Parts: sequence; structure tokens; C-alpha cells
Amino acid sequence: MSHDDEKRPPFPPFDMSSATQKVRMAEDAWNSKDPERVALAYTVDSQWRNRSEFITGRKEIIEFLRRKWTKELGYKLIKELWAVSENRIAVRFAYEWYDDAGDWFRSYGNEMWEFNQSGLMTRRYASINDLAITEDDRKYLWSGSRRPDDYPSLSSLGL
Repeated sequence: MSHDDEKRPPFPPFDMSSATQKVRMAEDAWNSKDPERVALAYTVDSQWRNRSEFITGRKEIIEFLRRKWTKELGYKLIKELWAVSENRIAVRFAYEWYDDAGDWFRSYGNEMWEFNQSGLMTRRYASINDLAITEDDRKYLWSGSRRPDDYPSLSSLGL
């Protein structure tokens, strides 16, 4: 399949239900920690701002994610829909991870997403802050990579 033929449902315009589905699909993909899988949700020329990095295209996305998950060990993420309008979705998220010294962190952030008519993300803007936590402060305690459907949301966890 050529890149022009790629489709990633659900498609815009989004409503609350389809946007919620899109957010959960993104969470599942990121929790897989598979850079190639994650990159397929973005256009070949997708533009990102992630913290202070500016990233363009799938190749750079894959390289970025490989670096990220080499540093952020034990990565577990929860995303939550914040707002939706036509082909744009706003998301808040938090993820927990530890570094190679064994220190734990919870990273909080907001993302703004824009999609083309094929359901691929053309732009992603992420603002993220890190908070050092103790291992006892962890809230993401599920086993496996995918958060179980009945696991509490960010709001339910008070995050």
C-alpha cells in the first residue's frame, strides 16, 4: 500500500465517541513501546513539537521514540480526551517511568492533535513536565503493556 492510500479510522470530523476511540488507540500504541507501530498513525511528513524538540516525518518520529524509550524505562501511559472539534483533538496525559539509576518520575502533559481526512495525524504539539516520585507514589500498576479497560482513568486517579 502506498502512503497515499493509508487510512487510520476513525476519521474526522470527530465526535466525542470517535475522539475517545482515537485517544485510546493512541494510548495503546504508545504503551506498546514499538516506534514503528506508533509512527504509522502519523503522516509521512507529520510535524511535532515535543518539549523543546521539533520533529518532522516518520523517520524522525521513530528515532525520537527509540531514544525516548531507551531513557524512560518501565513506561506506562494514560491519555484522556480533553476536547474535540472537527479534525482536532486535545488530550491530557500522564505517564510513569524510571531512569537507569532507578529513580521514578511521573510526566504530565497536554497534546494538541490535527488529522487529515484519512485519519492520520498531521501535527502533534506536546507540552510536558516531569515530577520526581517515589516508587511508593506510583499509580500505574497494571501488568502488561495495555492498560486494562477497567483500570481507572486520569481523572479517577486524581491526576
